[in-house]
Amino acid sequence: MRPAVEFKIERQGSLLRTRFFGVVTAAHMVMGVVAFEEVLPQVRRGFSILADLSEVDSMELECAPHFSKIMDLCKARGVGSVIRVIPDPTKDIGLNILSIIHYGAGVQILTCRTLEEAERALKQAGTI
Repeated sequence: MRPAVEFKIERQGSLLRTRFFGVVTAAHMVMGVVAFEEVLPQVRRGFSILADLSEVDSMELECAPHFSKIMDLCKARGVGSVIRVIPDPTKDIGLNILSIIHYGAGVQILTCRTLEEAERALKQAGTI
């Protein structure tokens, strides 16, 4: 099975890029959590996440518990901000609600419509 989830650490651990694409299934997310746990030790406290969902065709509802686990792991590692790329706000897939529950008020969340907009936000924040 080709992964539909990718993780990449940049900027000496200050930026975690995530990319979701195609049809994302619970099985993809199970593999994604394993891959995520492998890269997570490389991030440093206060890191930012850029979550690019611009190429997602669909996502199974059963992916939610896996997203929740990733969010909990990020919170435990001291995530400072999350920037999401979701071109169509109606396809949010519940991430805003999950963020409230799993990140709390201490993590800045920004949703952008394009990757270019997200990159500008990272630059303005001094992350890249």
